[in-house]
Amino acid sequence: MEANSSKTKAGDWRNYRRVLLPPIKDLHRLEVYEQHDGYKALREALTTDKWTPQTIIEEVKESGLRGRGGAGFPTGLKWSFMPPVDPNVPRFLCCNGDESEPGTFKDRQLMEYNPHLVFEGMLLACYAISARAAYLYVRGEYADWISHMERELEKAYAKGYVGKNIMGSDFSCDIVIHKGAGAYICGEESSLMESLEGKRAYPRIKPPFPAQRGIWGYPTTINNVETLACVPLILNRGGAWYAKIGAEKHPGPVLYGISGHVNRPGVYEYPTGMLITDLIQEVAGGIRGGKKLKAVIPGGSSTPPLRADMIDGVTMDAESLREAGSMMGTAGLLVLDEDTDMVSWLRRVTHFYAHESCGQCTPCREGTGWLENIVTRIDEGEGNLRDLDLLLDLCTQMEGRTICALADAAAWPVRYTVNRFREEFEAKCRPSLVPAGGVPA
Repeated sequence: MEANSSKTKAGDWRNYRRVLLPPIKDLHRLEVYEQHDGYKALREALTTDKWTPQTIIEEVKESGLRGRGGAGFPTGLKWSFMPPVDPNVPRFLCCNGDESEPGTFKDRQLMEYNPHLVFEGMLLACYAISARAAYLYVRGEYADWISHMERELEKAYAKGYVGKNIMGSDFSCDIVIHKGAGAYICGEESSLMESLEGKRAYPRIKPPFPAQRGIWGYPTTINNVETLACVPLILNRGGAWYAKIGAEKHPGPVLYGISGHVNRPGVYEYPTGMLITDLIQEVAGGIRGGKKLKAVIPGGSSTPPLRADMIDGVTMDAESLREAGSMMGTAGLLVLDEDTDMVSWLRRVTHFYAHESCGQCTPCREGTGWLENIVTRIDEGEGNLRDLDLLLDLCTQMEGRTICALADAAAWPVRYTVNRFREEFEAKCRPSLVPAGGVPA
């Protein structure tokens, strides 16, 4: 499993060799995984003096690995938030595989093609934070992938990679695969913990944060599937090697999930920092039917859309996308061509968030429904220009006013789609409802 050791720039991505999803036949099988450095990092951590929990954390910090679940928080730093070890207080790791956001479908590729890399990453993380149990929370709709992971986990247990006294060491760790509860909100880390505990997936108020009070009140660390899959690679090749891949401030390989109006949709592994134009035109084969690009949503449906005239020179890393007016998110690019009706597109997005709001917080419970109602009214030709300002006002009343970020995720597509494609919304509004002289104050 190798990647280029030299600094990977946006222009030389063609020389990149995959490490998360390498082109190895039957890599999901344990014996094949073992033939390609499988469980090597775990063996070195448990049976040699090469790694201690603290040096693993420091190596992950050096790598610059940032969470691949959407927030992009530094992984090593998150691990260091766990309190000092108390032998009387259990500690847990949760691996978040509940990818339920429209436009996001990359974790299931790892679970299907390289499941043992995920397991090894989970075990190494548990060793680093001194946890003796880990939960892999997988989206409930991924029934086939759950069964697949369960079969491979049984093999890992039988081989002694998971369970008691792993590889003859004094480190024991169990992995439990948990079927998700079938709701988008379960992907929020505190909702995920509530669901694991058998409760309704209501987000928790923070603080306390999971590292202080997580599952059943005990210290817990939560990482994304792709994030943890990077850990064995970092320990095998070194944090400095990982830090040289891709964008300097957001390094490493990333799984780009490209969907929408492209000729070759799919999941592609390349370095961070790739030009959006390269991903669309060269990796995904360009816009289908020879049409022009209208918009790109870079990181899943909750990230602000970028107009075609906004993406020149923009690269897929947190800093570049923030400057362009959007976010990296899960690197799930939704590509929309020139014929896309942005009002109808937004109507579908608002319907999703209205349906998926857990209802705990009033601004989200009521706001998501109103966003859908107003956008639907505009899309059906029954709206007026005042509705556009009402939509933006609703977004302001929702953003930052709820326990979790679902309200923000619902508001951002509305705010930025209305602002950046306002002419399309105005064209669908009924002029008879607009007083002479324009929109009233």
